[in-house]
Amino acid sequence: MQRHFVSSRHYLAFITAMIAIGVACCTRATNLTDSLTYDPQFGANRTNIIYAEADHQKLYLDAHVPDGDGLHPIAIIVHGDGWMSGDRRHEISEMFEPLTRSNFTWFSIEYRLAPTNRWPACFDDEETAVRWVKAHAKKYKGDPKRIALIGYSAGGHLVTFAGTHPEHGARVNAIVGLAPPTDLVSDNVRRGGLTISMRSLFNFPNTNIDDHARVILKKNSPLTYVQRGLPPFLIVQGDKDRTVPHTQSEAFQAALLAKNDACDFITITNAQHRIRDWDKFDPQWQGQVITWMEQKMPPR
Repeated sequence: MQRHFVSSRHYLAFITAMIAIGVACCTRATNLTDSLTYDPQFGANRTNIIYAEADHQKLYLDAHVPDGDGLHPIAIIVHGDGWMSGDRRHEISEMFEPLTRSNFTWFSIEYRLAPTNRWPACFDDEETAVRWVKAHAKKYKGDPKRIALIGYSAGGHLVTFAGTHPEHGARVNAIVGLAPPTDLVSDNVRRGGLTISMRSLFNFPNTNIDDHARVILKKNSPLTYVQRGLPPFLIVQGDKDRTVPHTQSEAFQAALLAKNDACDFITITNAQHRIRDWDKFDPQWQGQVITWMEQKMPPR
């Protein structure tokens, strides 16, 4: 029998390469955890829960279930990042710790992203998630009669759109919009053309804001559907936001108040759009959000 021998130098090189490959694989596998912007002890304690399947894609949410007995108020969290990216563990994780400390049952959802999935896929997923949470709330110690939607940026658009469409069967008890785009027409006009997010979401062929584009943008703006009898809204936004103008949110609040709907506003002085920086300007803003939700959803 012929035997093949490997020199110690080649053997060492082989082992080194295998270790490098192993480290690289482990790094890729743990990137999601390594990039977390919050303390994991305050994050979800139930993860990778399938709440639906659409277009052959499984849709996941993470949940945090409080210790102890009783039914707790529920928050459903909808991430931001331009309708085209982001995930359920980022771009709104700033709410995880305050919700956990306040004994909320909370769910952070993912949804189908553009341009692979055009509107209304993301909105349909959000409403499906609300229905799923209502059906499974008690399993997670949540009160299905006390549900708030919280969304940041693109997620803020989705939750305010849901809040202005209560007839769809996914009505909740409170809406929290964190820097939410609520008037897509004015937002794109001020930019001088359709953004890449709008083109990806609605499949517009170019940047021109023609009559057809205006119709689509207006049809899918929460502002268009303000009506009497909506759940209470809270808007949180920096007054130096250049991505979603503070004045746009002011107009949305004024429209709600004109219909005798409740809408409160927390302005974070000198803050821009990036939610991760808001603590620098007002470290109490999350606590104000929690207090507002507790007031709007008192124990039964």
